[in-house]
Amino acid sequence: MTAEFFEFEADFVDSLRCIPMQVRYKLDTCGIKLKLSDWHQMTTLERANLVELPCAKETEIQFYQDYLQKLILEHTGNQATKLPIEPHPPWMDIATIPPSVQEKAQAIGVTITLQKWEKLTQLQRFALIKLSRSGHENNNFPKAIAECQIT
Repeated sequence: MTAEFFEFEADFVDSLRCIPMQVRYKLDTCGIKLKLSDWHQMTTLERANLVELPCAKETEIQFYQDYLQKLILEHTGNQATKLPIEPHPPWMDIATIPPSVQEKAQAIGVTITLQKWEKLTQLQRFALIKLSRSGHENNNFPKAIAECQIT
């Protein structure tokens, strides 16, 4: 599996100073909360491992979860916070565009059709959902929309 970064993440990909979307996707998949402060305590190699390690099949998800829990404990002295894993996450649903994504898109003058939504990858749908949530710094939402070729 090749690491997949978005263009809107380009300013921090080399240093991995922020948690990239593909790692955030894996965090939701394995049900572990990773604070940015905990991420910053990890070595560059450990961060790169979290980018590169697969996290799709059941055994991969378990390995990723165990590895991440070990890293968090080693670097912070605290147990990792577990999060509920959604059995049917919205980014896997190609038949429903979440209202938050539609509203955010409409606010910037973009209409997302179901046909366009279906053509996106799971990671692209995940990113749009995460970037459209209230309380999130949404500077990257328009960039993600453009990058996903929805405009």
